[in-house]
Amino acid sequence: MKWINHMLVTGSVVYSVTGDPLLALYSTAGSIFPDKLEGRPPRNNKKAYWQWRQRHRTWTHWPVPYLLLITAVLILHRIGIITPLVWPMALIALFFLTGALLHIIEDALCGKVPLISHNRKIGFKLFTVDSPGEYFFSIVLSVILLFYHGKWPF
Repeated sequence: MKWINHMLVTGSVVYSVTGDPLLALYSTAGSIFPDKLEGRPPRNNKKAYWQWRQRHRTWTHWPVPYLLLITAVLILHRIGIITPLVWPMALIALFFLTGALLHIIEDALCGKVPLISHNRKIGFKLFTVDSPGEYFFSIVLSVILLFYHGKWPF
């Protein structure tokens, strides 16, 4: 998916579940994190582009590290190491990581991503990246989610 669609879908999902625009904003920021870690694909150099392409959606799109970090934050909160004073900052981290996880799920709808092993990818091809189908899916899903929640963010 293109970044704009990652942000739109992720923000809509989190807002429809939580009703909190700030949590949706934190998740929206996290929704481009896996791609940011990989950097931009090289232009003007076919060999470098295909080398980058082989690494695309590998360890940065593997959900296990994100899930481990979320679990660690929740355990630290549960046992009292993350105190109520620090909890607002932990929420930012939790929803940023949630945005990264939603990015991975969204990418699995238009290609393959690693699941159990960072080397073995699975996914569906519901639409092609940057196609009209991707934009249609993103807009329709976002509108449905916002109507479902019954609150518009503006």
